[in-house]
Amino acid sequence: MFVIECPWCGKRDQSEFITHGEAHIARPTNGHEMTDAEWGDYVFFRDNPKGITRERWIHTHGCARWFNVMRHTVTEEIFATYKPTDPKPELPEGSE
Repeated sequence: MFVIECPWCGKRDQSEFITHGEAHIARPTNGHEMTDAEWGDYVFFRDNPKGITRERWIHTHGCARWFNVMRHTVTEEIFATYKPTDPKPELPEGSE
């Protein structure tokens, strides 16, 4: 278990949250022009890095708001939590 800092509620136990995958995915504006394969790539395929990633989380057992987390997938170290409207934080110095 680890602690996550909700941008609205502050520090809470990980059990209050659910992750929903990669953050900062833009919906295609030309969906009607895309092939089935291109649409399938958008819907189903995401980066799954071993290292630092930015993910969408929801505070399910709290304020029920969405936010983003920048964390390391191996060490579980959290570098930043931020509102979806905030700019993406820079990667930590020396990271891949």
